Amino acid sequence: METLEYVNMLSYVQQTKFPNPFHLTEKSMKNLNDKTVIVTGGGGGIGGATCRRFAAEGAKVAVFDMNMDAAQKVATEINAAGGSAAAFACNITDRAQVDAAVAATEAQLGPVDVLVNNAGWDVFKPFVKTVPAEWDKLIAINLTGALHMHHAVLPGMVARNYGRIVNIASDAARGGSSGEAVYAACKGGLVALSKTLAREHARHNITVNVVCPGPTDTALLAGVAEGARDPAKLIEAFRSAIPLGRLGQPDDLASAIAFFGSDDASFITGQVISVSGGLTMHG
Repeated sequence: METLEYVNMLSYVQQTKFPNPFHLTEKSMKNLNDKTVIVTGGGGGIGGATCRRFAAEGAKVAVFDMNMDAAQKVATEINAAGGSAAAFACNITDRAQVDAAVAATEAQLGPVDVLVNNAGWDVFKPFVKTVPAEWDKLIAINLTGALHMHHAVLPGMVARNYGRIVNIASDAARGGSSGEAVYAACKGGLVALSKTLAREHARHNITVNVVCPGPTDTALLAGVAEGARDPAKLIEAFRSAIPLGRLGQPDDLASAIAFFGSDDASFITGQVISVSGGLTMHG
């Protein structure tokens, strides 16, 4: 834009009743203020960043994690910064713990408006070298745990005719990933579950969407790399394969998750988006 054109436009805006289009308010997402948000795995990298982002948007955040110390650390940081958060110990593979944590959240923070199913776990090895005990753990955390959370939260959302659910899957579910067969199967199941629930509950004003992270700089990725012959070489291979030239950061995911959890995305449901720096470009 030419300088004179910019000056004339800005002058026109300042002389009229219209708001300045060049000004961004502190809160960028629509209708998250005072909403109650549950984030599973909220004590981790992506989970913690997501909790902080929702809190910055004015939401009341329930930080769910089986590691209570990690959950409490995130909640304390949010509260110290002027936000509203509470930590809840919850192993999502245990339905009784899920029900108790959801009930405690609603008693302390209010009815659940937004659910972010973020908790996950992975083991990196060829499928034929895995054992059934590993399958059981992968399925329990990455799929059954999400089933528990949906089943515990959806009835209340249906009764209130409002809800936003964001499921964190993986690009492994969309394009496959060597060394992550069972993990990819679980995340593929989560994508299919999300689309089905989106259809079942659209009439209840409940949206269900999926965010698929690419390689992201978290403890989970570091743990996956440890299973490789050369962890540093694997991390560098991930980085060099990403068109934008870097690993994802937790805040990159938090922005997309907060969008789907907000009413800016109220007409979007049953969709899957990759946040991968261009590593995958699915149509």
